[in-house]
Amino acid sequence: MTNEPGRRFRDAWIAGVRKHHPGEPKPGYVTPWEDTPAWERAAAAAVEGQVEAFLDVSEGHAGKLSREQKGRFVATCWIAQIHRLIADPKPGYVADWAELPDWQRETDADIFEALEARG
Repeated sequence: MTNEPGRRFRDAWIAGVRKHHPGEPKPGYVTPWEDTPAWERAAAAAVEGQVEAFLDVSEGHAGKLSREQKGRFVATCWIAQIHRLIADPKPGYVADWAELPDWQRETDADIFEALEARG
């Protein structure tokens, strides 16, 4: 595996989808990194960087956030990147936390925790 920015985000996303999604997820949800569209790789890299910066500036105290707060942070960062990269995004791409399905909320929290555990 490579240290390419966004790769750990995408790997955590795929693992979370496989764990939390009810039934068979859409193929695009579990597309391997190499086949992920460029815009999505850019968004993953940016959000991964935002989470890492947040972890750094909190000096370890981000670990005290609730699982929901961690997931909300990832979701909010993702929405900002979608607006940056897509002129007219689908509503589901920019849905607020309360509108996300449970599997996606859990996956977003998993992403934060995976990046937090980077060591």
